Amino acid sequence: MMNGIWAAIIALSFVSAILTGNVESLSASVVDGAVKAVELAVKLLSTMALWGGIMKITERSGLSLIISRALSPVMKLLFPSLRDKEDIISVMSMNVTANLLGLGNAATPLGLESMRRLQSVNPDRSAASRDMIFFVVMNSASMRVIPTTVAALRQQHGCKTPFDIVPCCILTSLCSLAAGLSAAYIMMNGKRKGAPEC
Repeated sequence: MMNGIWAAIIALSFVSAILTGNVESLSASVVDGAVKAVELAVKLLSTMALWGGIMKITERSGLSLIISRALSPVMKLLFPSLRDKEDIISVMSMNVTANLLGLGNAATPLGLESMRRLQSVNPDRSAASRDMIFFVVMNSASMRVIPTTVAALRQQHGCKTPFDIVPCCILTSLCSLAAGLSAAYIMMNGKRKGAPEC
């Protein structure tokens, strides 16, 4: 679907440029945008490499394991059916830890592994379980304590205090997480009570 949306935007841009006589401006913008995109990617690469290295250090030093163990009681509270599944809770906690640190690239493989393990204990393989739905909602809620990518973008654009958005990120993360989990809980309970499906 996203491919279709992007294709429509590009086609609309070309049609608008032709109708308004701004083809030269469009061509210049395309080239300039491509150059800026490459420059931004190279600049972000250094920041991602730095935080990826920090994540590796936390993994090898055992710090991420300590964080995931600290999160374990909270995870068991959110996922009561997994209380005796330490292996699943551990991977899920590592995923949440990576998300909290703003390391989406590190969180993705952990999230996929968590879903694979959740599917292995899912009684109905044709539908997502409650735990799978809650876990996807948690990953979609954009939980962040350290917004590394956003901070890197702010720094690249001249911000002298790129991490001053941390309090706002924590607050919005908590709000989006609470809203997402509440909505999932209400919808699942409504469906369980026989409410009509949307």
